[in-house]
Amino acid sequence: MGKVSNEEFALAANVIRGLAIDSVQAANSGHPGMPMGMADVAAVLWLKHLKHCPSQSKWADRDRFVLSGGHGSTLLYSLLHLAGYDLPLEELAQFRQLNSLTPGHPEYMHTDGVETTTGPLGQGLANAVGMAMAEQMLAERVNADDYTPVDHYSYAICGDGDMMEGISHEACSLAGHLGLNKLVLFYDSNRITIEGSTDLAYSDDVKKRFQSYNWNVIEIDAHDFDQIDKAIRKVKREKNRPSLIVCNSHIGQGSPNLHDTADVHGAPLGADEVAATKSNIGLPADKSFYVPEEVYTLFATQHKSLKRKANKWAKELKAYSAANTEWRAKWDLFANNEIPADIESYLPVFEKATATRAASGTVIQALAKAVPQLVGGAADLAPSTKTFINGEGSVGPNSFGGRNLHFGIRELAMGAILNGMAVHGGFRVYGATFFVFSDYVRPTLRLAALMNLPVIYVFTHDSFYVGEDGPTHEPVEQIPSLRCMPNVTVIRPADPTETGAAWVAALKNNTGPTLLLLTRQDLDVLDRNVYPAASELEKGAYTLWQSGEGEPDMVVMATGSEVNLSLNAAKEVASDMNIRVVSMPCLEMFDAQSKEYRDSVLPPSCKKRLAVEAATPYGWEKYIGAEGKVIGMDGYGKSGPYKVLEKEFGFTVENVVSVIRGM
Repeated sequence: MGKVSNEEFALAANVIRGLAIDSVQAANSGHPGMPMGMADVAAVLWLKHLKHCPSQSKWADRDRFVLSGGHGSTLLYSLLHLAGYDLPLEELAQFRQLNSLTPGHPEYMHTDGVETTTGPLGQGLANAVGMAMAEQMLAERVNADDYTPVDHYSYAICGDGDMMEGISHEACSLAGHLGLNKLVLFYDSNRITIEGSTDLAYSDDVKKRFQSYNWNVIEIDAHDFDQIDKAIRKVKREKNRPSLIVCNSHIGQGSPNLHDTADVHGAPLGADEVAATKSNIGLPADKSFYVPEEVYTLFATQHKSLKRKANKWAKELKAYSAANTEWRAKWDLFANNEIPADIESYLPVFEKATATRAASGTVIQALAKAVPQLVGGAADLAPSTKTFINGEGSVGPNSFGGRNLHFGIRELAMGAILNGMAVHGGFRVYGATFFVFSDYVRPTLRLAALMNLPVIYVFTHDSFYVGEDGPTHEPVEQIPSLRCMPNVTVIRPADPTETGAAWVAALKNNTGPTLLLLTRQDLDVLDRNVYPAASELEKGAYTLWQSGEGEPDMVVMATGSEVNLSLNAAKEVASDMNIRVVSMPCLEMFDAQSKEYRDSVLPPSCKKRLAVEAATPYGWEKYIGAEGKVIGMDGYGKSGPYKVLEKEFGFTVENVVSVIRGM
């Protein structure tokens, strides 16, 4: 790209520092230290190496840039503004203010140019691993010998906090194993955290650690422009490994009194130190949000060059598509990432009792044929979660053509990597583990929900029916704890056929993560010639059966394995009352229905309501009302055969009948 002198880099970097400290000072809140320390690295990357186009911010072949330490968001906002993204200077002055485009941490789909939401440390870094995986997997599918429309890098800036968080170990270990050579991490090694020096709790040899992960490691002075440029050029020549550039930096670089101190990490510099810093780095001390025209010109010149690249890419795509219509169809498949309108027609038919985890495995095989961009895997549990796509290869070291992902025993990294793949685009992704281990995935689920990412989770072994493994493997509180997370759809299907409908609902959900909670034990297949179609699942809840006409005397609602139990119990008392059984696989989808529909399923006049679910009862009070009851779990599970545990915890027809009669 264009030639930029060291003097020009220095001016741009100091302007970035000035914007960062002014934003924090205006808000009287924020983290100026990291942006000041990494401004030199960022200036070289953005003015010379980063392939992107501010006027075409969703260009498919752009490099991805992730600020993993999202607390340093003023660095990213300053870069986005200078580069020409839709982020006016006035928004930098509104940093951390309500409804501004410059929130405290970067937020996906909120600010133009922000590639992912980076909140908790380490997740952005792991998202970048997912982006790099998606890039190489997509390139394997659509690049041809004579045309390579997918050829970009994923860059991330991370710091000491990212490196300390366990997720960085999980994600970077996998990245090195896979050989993600299009992944580049800039490690802001300033050796300062909130409490003080990293010596308080951290003495890792990061270079040796990453070398043991099979990473290419380079160490530089973060304030030497020649070293920065040389390092970036060198890592882009690496063909077999991801790269870590250890940037030995000074937090608060430019501040005469606060650099290299914890005081500059997470607090404004103060008016006197702001003025002193600006004088020290050659900016006018009496001007806020100062950008000289020559800096705008530097970035505008770069934008002009990048726009030519983006336009050339689009022109080549059009020309190649015209000459290769079959190729274009494949490109559109991954670029649009849509599911077939007749997706339900691919679902298998179930005739015998089957565990819903096994039914899900059968459904995956069928849907994989209909949705070629469907890829996924498990945290070392595919044989148990039944999530391996048969007949398809695995993604492995320097091999990205497969559809099966192996995350190893790394649930947290799995979630963040899936998020990175989802924001990159090109694939519908799923991950799997035992439901009780969803606690390890939870932080990444929250960010998927915040970003409206359509990530699918297959959580199997969904209750105490796990049996002999005991309470450590028997989820109890996980169902209500995940239902209370906004924008998460939790589906617990009642039988194998509803499991297929649950998968369809998950694929149709493009606005947030969907969790499929599936059994280890066999569940009977409900005869859909007798009972309503399983597609009713998409309403969240539906009347499965009623003993008489009109409004019921009592409603029994249940999810998953407890639906058939409730149905059998209701039939036992059908001669005594008009009783209704409601299959309620998804409370979130039910709540989204019209009041008229919800009242038709749960009539307000019917006060006798019983909920049956093998989990803690929290949350059911919304549906059972003041006179209702819940048969649930009041404590943790136990180790033993699941048939014995049924009786131990009261999940038997006899007990459900007893409770119904008692009501």
